[in-house]
Amino acid sequence: MIDGPAILTVFFVYLAGVIIPGPNFVAVVHKAVAATRAEALALVGGIVVVNVFWATCAIAGIGVVFKAFPWAALIVKLLGAAYLIWFGSRLVLNAGKRPLAASTAAATVSFRQAFVQGVITNIGNPKSIAFFAAIFSTAAPAHASTGTFLTMLAVVALTSSSWYGMVTLVLSQPRIASAYRRAKKTIDRLCGGLILLLGVRQLVQ
Repeated sequence: MIDGPAILTVFFVYLAGVIIPGPNFVAVVHKAVAATRAEALALVGGIVVVNVFWATCAIAGIGVVFKAFPWAALIVKLLGAAYLIWFGSRLVLNAGKRPLAASTAAATVSFRQAFVQGVITNIGNPKSIAFFAAIFSTAAPAHASTGTFLTMLAVVALTSSSWYGMVTLVLSQPRIASAYRRAKKTIDRLCGGLILLLGVRQLVQ
C-alpha cells in the first residue's frame, strides 16, 4: 500500500531543497550555456542518478550511517571539496579560450564526461549530503512499504529531472548561448569563482 500523505510531504520537502541554488545548479547553468544541450542534459542525468542514490540512502538511514562512521562523511566531504576546487580553478584559468570543434567520437566522449561530471559534482555536494541526511530522511517514513519507497524515488527522479531539465532547456536557447559566447570570459570566471568558493567553504567548514 502506498502512503500518499508521506509521498506528498517528501515531494514538497524535496522540491524546496532542489530549487535552492548550490554547486549542482551552478554546474548545470554553466554546462547549459557553454556546451551542447545534449551534454548539459547528460550532466543533469548524472546529478539525478546521485539524487536517487542519496534518497535511497536517506530512506535506509544515511544519517545513522554517518553518525556511526563520521570518517565516511569526512572523506566524502574532502573529496567533494577537492573536486569543486579543481573544477572551479579550471574554469577560471581557461576562461575565454575557444573550444576546438569536436568530431562525432569526441562528442560521444564529451557526453560521457558530462554525465560523470554531474555524478562527481553531486556525490560530493555538501548541500545534497546535508539535505538528504538531515531533512529528507526526517520527512520520509521510517518503515516505508516497497510501493511507497519506489514512489518516493520516482518523485525525486522526476522532480530533479524536471527542474534541472527546464533550466537546461531555457539556458541552452540559441540567443542565450550566443550571449554567452560574447561574454564567455566573464561568465566562466564568475561560475568558476563561485564553484571554487563553494569548494573552499566546504573544506573549511
